[in-house]
Amino acid sequence: MIYVDADACPVKLEAEKVATRHKHPMVLVSNGGIRPSRNPLVEIVVVPSDPDAADIWIADRASAGDVVVTADIPLAQRVIENGAVALRPNGDILTDANIGSQLALRNLASDLRAADPFRQSKGGRTFSSSDRSKFLNALEQLLRQSVSQTG
Repeated sequence: MIYVDADACPVKLEAEKVATRHKHPMVLVSNGGIRPSRNPLVEIVVVPSDPDAADIWIADRASAGDVVVTADIPLAQRVIENGAVALRPNGDILTDANIGSQLALRNLASDLRAADPFRQSKGGRTFSSSDRSKFLNALEQLLRQSVSQTG
């Protein structure tokens, strides 16, 4: 199964294309506002508007063999602990080997923002066509590996 943390995810359509090519079911999880898909492989799950409702829903279901598309590092950590693979929209694959450093960087950035509330943040870097391409390649690779391990 592919689970997509769909609120603000820039690669929903790309994930659906790859999932369809592999005849792999996909679930888009969001607080609402997602355009329905006519694709029979795509399920839309709307969760309550609580801040972590989508994360909790995904983490409670993702397990070994699943791919979770998310930019949320704590969610990625939880699904990795469950045996799933976490894939960021920019194509970075998060694993047991690198999730600790990603979580530490996230916490450091949060601490720096909290320490200087008047600092003007320029935000993160923009999502590029290169990121989109890297995502497509990574998801393709992960689904091919999944098929070769189960088939």
